[in-house]
Amino acid sequence: MISTAIRLVRVGSASELAAAVLMGLGYPCVMLAALIPNLWFFAAAGAVTYVADWYLHQKKSYLINRLSKVRAGLPIRFLLRQLLLILLLARENLAEQPVFYAAVACFLLFYGLQAPQGALATLIRLRRTMPVVTRNIDLHAVRIPDAPPRALLNRSAEKMLHLDIPAVAGVIIAAATGANTVAYAGVAATLALGLLYTLVLVPYLRRGRRVPAAGAVLKAVGTWLGEYQPTVALYFSGSDDSAYQVNMWLETMEQADGRPIVIMRERNLVKKLNPTSVPVLCVPGGQHLMAMDFSSIRVTLYAANVGKNIHMLRVPTMKHVFIGHGDSDKLASVNPFSKVYDEVWTAGQAGRDRYALADVGVRDEDIVEVGRPQLAPITTWTGTPKNPIPTILYAPTWEGWDNNPGNTSLLLAGENIMKRLLNAPSPVRVIYKPHPFTGLVNKKAKAVDERLQKMVAAANAARAADPRWAKEIAAAQASQSAARAELTRIEARIAELCRPGRKGGDEAEESRVSLADPHRLAEIKRLRAQWNDAYWRSFGWWEHRVVTGPEPKLYDCFNESDGMVSDISSVVSDFIASGKPYAVTDSAELGVDEFKRQNTAVRAAVILSNSAAELDELLAAVADPAADLLAAERRRLKRYLLGPDEPTSMERFNAAVRALATKAEARNRGVAQRLGGQRIGELDAEATAGADVVTDTVAEKGAEETTEEAAAPVAT
Repeated sequence: MISTAIRLVRVGSASELAAAVLMGLGYPCVMLAALIPNLWFFAAAGAVTYVADWYLHQKKSYLINRLSKVRAGLPIRFLLRQLLLILLLARENLAEQPVFYAAVACFLLFYGLQAPQGALATLIRLRRTMPVVTRNIDLHAVRIPDAPPRALLNRSAEKMLHLDIPAVAGVIIAAATGANTVAYAGVAATLALGLLYTLVLVPYLRRGRRVPAAGAVLKAVGTWLGEYQPTVALYFSGSDDSAYQVNMWLETMEQADGRPIVIMRERNLVKKLNPTSVPVLCVPGGQHLMAMDFSSIRVTLYAANVGKNIHMLRVPTMKHVFIGHGDSDKLASVNPFSKVYDEVWTAGQAGRDRYALADVGVRDEDIVEVGRPQLAPITTWTGTPKNPIPTILYAPTWEGWDNNPGNTSLLLAGENIMKRLLNAPSPVRVIYKPHPFTGLVNKKAKAVDERLQKMVAAANAARAADPRWAKEIAAAQASQSAARAELTRIEARIAELCRPGRKGGDEAEESRVSLADPHRLAEIKRLRAQWNDAYWRSFGWWEHRVVTGPEPKLYDCFNESDGMVSDISSVVSDFIASGKPYAVTDSAELGVDEFKRQNTAVRAAVILSNSAAELDELLAAVADPAADLLAAERRRLKRYLLGPDEPTSMERFNAAVRALATKAEARNRGVAQRLGGQRIGELDAEATAGADVVTDTVAEKGAEETTEEAAAPVAT
C-alpha cells in the first residue's frame, strides 16, 4: 500500500510520502483555521506546511517539480499562506487595526522585492555560465574569478520566500496578544532581510566577478586545442543516468596511444565522471562544437548511439568508430545506425558474427575485434568458493525501451529467483545489483525491484536471529565496526581529493582549477582499492547485500561472487571473463535450444525458466568443481566472445587506434592531392584562356600580377 502511494505521488521514500501528505493536508487546515477563525490552529497548520515544504526541497523531491507544473509552485504556496493570514486577521475583526495594514503592506513590498532578487540571482548564474565545461585543460588565457558563495545562489528563491517567517510569526503573535510592536518588528525584519539579500547580490554583477565572454573562452579552448593537438577522442552524449557508459572507458583512454581527449555534450554529466588524467571538454552547444578545430584528431570513439553524434560525425578528417558500452546479444548491440561509422569495434568473433546474422548493413571488413580492455580488473576463478558459503550475484538488466519480455528476468522470474537463492537447502549469500535504469520505462519492474530488496532485508534479519549464525556474527562484530570506521575515513578523503578546487565552487571555477595531478589521481586509485576491501569486510560473508549506485562497481561484485544469475546483456559477456559458473533466464520462454541458438553468450550457461527451478544446477557447480559440467565450454566461449588472452585487449585496442589513424592520414593526404590537382587544372585552363585575350592595356596595368597567377599553379 505504501509503495503504491509512493509511486503515485512520485516521491522516493516513506518519509517523503509523509511530508507530501502533511503538506497536502496542511494547506486546507490553514484555510479552515483562517475561516473559523483560530489563531493557534492556523499557527500549527502553517508551521507544518513550512516544515513539509522545506523537507521536500531538501530531498529534491520530484513532487515539487510536478506541483510547479500545475500552478502550485513555491511562490504560489507562500502567497496563499500570506493571503490566508490576511483573511485570518479580517475574521478576527482586526481589519481596521494598524497591524492589518502593516501586514498587507509588508507582503506587498516583500512580493515586490522577490522580482529583483530573482532577476539578480538568474543574471549572476547566466554570467557565470561558460560555453564549455572542462577538466584537465589549462584555461590560463582567460581570467575566471571565484564563484559567489554557494549560500547566496543555491536555492535562492526558496531562501528568499522563507524570509517571510518573521513577519508571519510577528503578526500571529500580535493578533493573539495585542502586542502590535511584535508585528512591526517582524515586518521590519522580513523587509530588511529581503532588501539585504537583494543588495548582497549586486556586487557579483561587476565585470571582475563575471566569467569572460563566450568568445574569449572559446578562443582560449581553441588555443589549447592547437597546442595539445589531440589525436584520439572519446565522444559521449547521454541522459543523467548514463554516466557509467563513459566512465567505463576512462581508464582505457588513459592508456590509449597518442594524445587522448574526452568530448562530452551534457554539463550535468561532467560532475559524474570518475577522476581521470585525460582532458575533458564538454561543449553543450552544437554550434560551438562544430566551430572548433578538431583537425588533429584522427580517431573518434563513440560509446552510445545518440542524436548528438551527428555534430562530430560530420567531420571528415577523422575516422569514426562505434565502441559501445557493452557487448551482448541484445538487438541494441546490432543497431542499424552503426552503418554511419567507419568501423565497429567488437570484443571478439561473436560480435562479428552477430552483425553478419543481423544483416543491418555493417560490412564485415569494417568490424575490428579489440577485446574488452575494461575487463582487466576481473579476477579468474580459483574453482572453489571464496568464503565458507558460496556467494551468488543476481544482476538483472532493465526492461528496455520496448518492454520485450525477454529483456529482463525481473518481471516474470525475479521473485522466483530470489526466493530460491535465499531459501537454498545449502546456504548461500546473495548480492543483488539491479541495473540503474530499472523502472525507467515500466513501473512494474521498479515495484518488483523494491520487493526483492525487502526480501533480502527480511532474509538478513532472519539469518541474524538464527542461532546457527550467532557465533560468526559475534566474532565478526569488532572487525566489521573497524571496517565501517575505515570506510568513513576513506570516503571523506576521496571526497576531498575528488572535489576540484574549494568547496562551493561552480562549474566555471572548477574548470579553472581542475588540472590533472598524477599524485592525486594515484592516491584516489589507491584509496578506492582500500575502500572496496573495507566495504566487503564491513559485513559478514554470510550476510546478503543489495548494491545500488556506482560503488562498489559491477566488476567488484564479480570478484566477490562465485557465480551469477543475469539476463541477456553485456553483464553476461563480461562475467564470462572470470571463468565462473553463471545462469541466464529465458524470460521470453523460447526454450533452451532456441534460446542458445539466438544468444551466443548463454551457450555455456545454466538456462533458467521463469520458475527458476534449474538454479540447483548452478549452485551445485559453484559448490563442487566435479559438478561443474560446463567449465570447458565456458573457456571456449570466453575466447569466442572476448578474443584471445594474448596479445592483451589493451594492446589490440591500441593497434586498432594506430591502424585507423593511419587510414585517416592516408585519406586526408589523398583528398589534399585530389583537391590540389583539381585546382591546378582549373587555374591552368583559366590561364590559357586568359593568355589569348591579354591586351597591352592589361599588361601595362598588371603584367606582374598576371605572370604570378600563371606561374603559381605550375609551382604548386
